[in-house]
Amino acid sequence: MDRDLALSLVRVTEIAALASGRYMGRGDAVGADQAAVDGMRSAFALVNTKGRVVIGEGELDEAPMLYIGEEIGRGMNVEADIAVDPLDGTELVAKGLPNAISVIAMAPKGCLLNAPDTYMKKIAVGPKAAGKIDIDAPIEQNLKNVANALNKNISDLTVIIQDRERHKGIIEEVRRVGARIKMFGEGDVAAAIATAFEDTGVDILMGIGGAPEGVIAAAALKCMGGDFQGRLYPMSEKERIRCADMGWTEEKLDKLLTMDDLAKGNDIFFAATGISDGDLLKGVVYYGDNLAKTHSVVMRSKTGTIRFIEARHKLDKNDILRKLLKKHS
Repeated sequence: MDRDLALSLVRVTEIAALASGRYMGRGDAVGADQAAVDGMRSAFALVNTKGRVVIGEGELDEAPMLYIGEEIGRGMNVEADIAVDPLDGTELVAKGLPNAISVIAMAPKGCLLNAPDTYMKKIAVGPKAAGKIDIDAPIEQNLKNVANALNKNISDLTVIIQDRERHKGIIEEVRRVGARIKMFGEGDVAAAIATAFEDTGVDILMGIGGAPEGVIAAAALKCMGGDFQGRLYPMSEKERIRCADMGWTEEKLDKLLTMDDLAKGNDIFFAATGISDGDLLKGVVYYGDNLAKTHSVVMRSKTGTIRFIEARHKLDKNDILRKLLKKHS
């Protein structure tokens, strides 16, 4: 795929973030998500590559835009798989909390897993600990292996875990072993990516979160040389039926999903823009005179390049933004 695609994708996440950011702290999670979806879909119409959404807002009967199977972009042929999360952290924006982001992953056709909308057991680390994790190993063994890879004492290791009742056992075991814990409420894409950047202070992610978000996180970590393992983990009969409808038999559900199962190949793009301030990205800032600032990251696995982009936007001079911000004012 064309290397210039990276900057096109970050423009898409920027517009989604600028549209959604207006809902910061307003208590309207639905409105914030819809603004991000509207922004991302409108911006994708200008991307000069055609792709098919494999991770999106749901099926056609659930989502009018960015639905699974939708073809987006303005190329002639379907050349890419696209995974989108216009707003990772809807409640974070609604409540004015940190770490909400807008994200996209793109890869050649057939390279991103079309994961069912169910839960997934996950473990993720950054480049220095790649190859040292095993989702089936005891928690203590994984923590020891990662600590050794990072040349840290276990007492200095930080495990990021979503603040959910289902993680009570994991939290108790991590505490018993003696590692530090950082809890988060929503946004497990951002949490997984944080393991790959030393300045975040996060070393390993463990827990159960959304499977679609797992695919996007794996794509990002592949660009950075990190590691990710997962296993589908439906937690209700409805989710099991959903998995079965997509061809996931009981045998397939037991399969260990490696990086190459989730995001295979070596030409993956990932872009993210901060909506609210977070560990990795700063949130949208609105100034007077129709000015706003965004902070984004864009990566490509083929080259290993990671770019952080700070951009200033003249909101009244961008046709897409002018219409979106009028609609979502």
